[in-house]
Amino acid sequence: MQQIAVQPKLLTFAEFAQWKPEGSCYELHDGVPIEMPQPPGEHEAIKGFLTNEIILEYRRLNLPYFVPNQAFVKVPEAESAYLPDVLVLNRLNLVHEPLWAKMATVTLGESIPLVVEVVSSNWRIDYLTKVKDYEEIGIAEYWLVDYLGLGGRRFIGNPKQPTIFVHELSDGEYQVTAFRDGDRLVSPTFPGLVLTVREILQAGLGNS
Repeated sequence: MQQIAVQPKLLTFAEFAQWKPEGSCYELHDGVPIEMPQPPGEHEAIKGFLTNEIILEYRRLNLPYFVPNQAFVKVPEAESAYLPDVLVLNRLNLVHEPLWAKMATVTLGESIPLVVEVVSSNWRIDYLTKVKDYEEIGIAEYWLVDYLGLGGRRFIGNPKQPTIFVHELSDGEYQVTAFRDGDRLVSPTFPGLVLTVREILQAGLGNS
């Protein structure tokens, strides 16, 4: 007997938020729940290092920002929601977020000064899907940290090498700058931040 594949039911974000098992790590991609695998140690070390550096900088500047432990970024008019590796939120704009109080979810670019994704094995999501969606939301700045040089050669060149891309929103579109090796990262949101790509990579290796 021929088996017929059954198309899984697509979920709305509200259904996904109600369904998601407590303590689990899922994102919603076009209505499909995607379980996020446990990341390697180097990934988490870089994420932790960047989180600490960013927090120190916005505290130094006395800005009303914070980094939530687990909050969703939902794409407007779409059933997609992401859990960025580092999400910087502006406390003052959360009163305008309809999903924040009950679901710890933001949908407005004005609420998100900066988002950081540390590239995983499924690099196309970070390089293609999230770039498009974060741009649509209007997030002012997006860092894509490809510490293993996993992205396509059209992005990081040949031979591949670790690269950090800073996407700056300008007239509704991202302008992208690539940083490598000893380059100092230039952040429009935090121009006083002093970080090189080499320092970030060394943090992943436990050498910071």
